[in-house]
Amino acid sequence: MNNAILINDSLTTTGQISVKQLEQAIPEGYKSVLNLRSPDELGFFQDEQKLAEKLGLYYVNLPVKLEALNEELITQTLKTLEQLPKPVLIHCAAGMRSTGIALLSIAIKEGLNAEQTLAKAKSLGFGFLEDFNGFSVSPRLKQLFVNYVNKHAKIAVLAR
Repeated sequence: MNNAILINDSLTTTGQISVKQLEQAIPEGYKSVLNLRSPDELGFFQDEQKLAEKLGLYYVNLPVKLEALNEELITQTLKTLEQLPKPVLIHCAAGMRSTGIALLSIAIKEGLNAEQTLAKAKSLGFGFLEDFNGFSVSPRLKQLFVNYVNKHAKIAVLAR
């Protein structure tokens, strides 16, 4: 799939998906689509759910707006992601939110700290939280990401 980042065998992220990409998802083995876009965003694909379900994919639209992002919304999104049949294609408009959520999921499951998570992002070719396609991400968002990983990854490690 073009412009997609394979996070692991269960998670792939991308920006807004097209009809062609949805149709490719089935032969490529995807079982679910998690759309993090809000219906009021410019370019939101109104018929995405209908098409995804027609193709046999599980579909969830859970709007995650950067300006409203907080620990509760991250937790809700990660719980939703966990419940979806794998592999999951996660998308937003440009791939930043979807990749961030996927990386948080991996960090929590693997007990990674924030530094390790950011290193994993860079190894995947995603300069998450530093510069994305010429757009700088806010210091508040980076701090939220780091705090979330540090708080929840420790719990995951202790739970093992």
